Amino acid sequence: MKPFEGDDIPAAGHTMFRQQRQFLNYLRLIEHEMPKLVAFRKPFVPPNSSATPLIVRSVDFAGEEHQLTAKRSVVVPVARLPLADEAAMHKIKLLAGVRWTPDPPKDSGFWPDDAAAEHGFIKISCEDFPKPAMNLKWISDTVDKLIAEANARNKDRYGGLPADTRHLEAKVRKAKKGEHVRGRSNSRPSIRDFPKEWLPKLQAVVPSVSTAE
Repeated sequence: MKPFEGDDIPAAGHTMFRQQRQFLNYLRLIEHEMPKLVAFRKPFVPPNSSATPLIVRSVDFAGEEHQLTAKRSVVVPVARLPLADEAAMHKIKLLAGVRWTPDPPKDSGFWPDDAAAEHGFIKISCEDFPKPAMNLKWISDTVDKLIAEANARNKDRYGGLPADTRHLEAKVRKAKKGEHVRGRSNSRPSIRDFPKEWLPKLQAVVPSVSTAE
């Protein structure tokens, strides 16, 4: 190698100049290229429940690599799916199997008294593929297949088949919180279940006005 003759700067100086060149390159992009993005500007339209019925859940470990970061879970209300009629809604419950529940999952973002909880919810998760988009695409395709099969008018008749709730009963028995005894199905009765017509009717009390003598 040619000996150093004092006609160049050390390696640290070249590193500093490289950083400055990168900084100036980004400044040029901001000044000359960023104004061109105005042509792609679109007004923000908030999503509604009918156009985007799916709720996607993901797991993140603050940037750390983990096998669960590629997993995606989708929860969709049956009432918000583009189904033809009540028969199609009942059929998709049968097709979903154990992935259908009458109550919203705890991590779904829905409340039990939500208007979308009329026909239950379907939850599908996938972590078989290495990329999150691939897992989400598989779930989206599966939901599309369920909708297409539920709306299909074939010779099969599913109206007489009840929805399978054995997975719900097994979950209640496994929890051992008392909901499985004495014929309780999914929820323990509360004061809200008391018939309002049994309540006594209270008569309006008119306050008496006394006049001073």
